Amino acid sequence: MTTYRAHDDGYEIDTDPARLDLARVHDWLSTDAYWALGRSRETVERAARASLNFGVYAPDGAQVAYARVVTDQVTFAWLCDVYVAPAHRGKGLGVRLAGTIRDHLAPYNLKRVMLATYDAHAVYEKVGFGPLPEPEILMALRPAEGT
Repeated sequence: MTTYRAHDDGYEIDTDPARLDLARVHDWLSTDAYWALGRSRETVERAARASLNFGVYAPDGAQVAYARVVTDQVTFAWLCDVYVAPAHRGKGLGVRLAGTIRDHLAPYNLKRVMLATYDAHAVYEKVGFGPLPEPEILMALRPAEGT
């Protein structure tokens, strides 16, 4: 577990899963994140247990942002569920969080770190993400009808 203090504004980024406010994360994701609307609390908790988690904490200690990484820590990582609480947006926390995650993963020498976004390309471009060089090679397993 690692705590990152990148600026003098008092915000911290921490990988300690015990520090996460999963009730808050569930509320954010299930009610305000277009990719996770309606996600159950159980799903949020199970996903967090199986991931490398990053919480951003305000100077008062309250969690104000979240992201998780699914990775084998050898070849691949998927950055997902990145969320910054509305009251804390516009302060560069999303860029700081993405950059911290990039730096945290760097020692693993991963072949590929990926993410998907409809609306935050500029945030991720600032820390080195870009379009897939060969998107036509990627495929996804589609859920069966009715599931």
